[in-house]
Amino acid sequence: MNVITRSIPNTITCCNLISGVLAITFAFHPFDWFGSLQGYQWVWICIGAAAVFDFCDGLSARLLKAYSAMGKELDSLSDLVSFGVAPAMLLFNLLQAYGESSWLPYAAILIPVMGQLRLAKFNIDDSQTTVFRGLPIPAEAIFWIGATAWLAENPGLAAFGPQWLAELLWCALIAAAALMMVAPMRMFSLKLKNFSLAANLTRYLLILGCLAFVIWFGVAGFAPAIILYILLAAVTPNR
Repeated sequence: MNVITRSIPNTITCCNLISGVLAITFAFHPFDWFGSLQGYQWVWICIGAAAVFDFCDGLSARLLKAYSAMGKELDSLSDLVSFGVAPAMLLFNLLQAYGESSWLPYAAILIPVMGQLRLAKFNIDDSQTTVFRGLPIPAEAIFWIGATAWLAENPGLAAFGPQWLAELLWCALIAAAALMMVAPMRMFSLKLKNFSLAANLTRYLLILGCLAFVIWFGVAGFAPAIILYILLAAVTPNR
């Protein structure tokens, strides 16, 4: 295998990282217009692009048999930026723009911290191939795409009642979502070994549920879709 072929997966991984860095850049200009979209919408697109690259680098490594220890480390480092730091910075800036609290936006820092621990545990645990332990960090990012979409559509924290209660609830949500990444809970992989209904029932239910939520709620539907993923994993932990 020549050098160019071996470098293809790592090049795709670097595209994941580039997408994450762009997402962070847009996150600090959430309400500025870039073409026909605002900054926070570009963050979603960049995180989505990072997810596509994240899928493709692993696929290309398998097809080309170009696995490497360096590729594994690059993948985790890129994922931390794209799926940990990027959504956290978008949440930070939206909470700072909409809320009156001086401390609540900083709770978002917990997301990349727990994401880093999640990825480090994943790299040293050979059992996490078809079954994960803790919420995968791309799923965490998808949840925050949905949650920030809801926040962008419902400016301010007053929908939760008094300011102190709103801050407490948001802080609890951030902590709970972040801690899910390091929880010992078993989560099923979305990879299909076959198309059998019996073997993939939970996966098909998740896909249908995700489509229903997104059709009904728009981008905000990604948040309940990830909650559905967690619930399905709780009732069928070995699938």
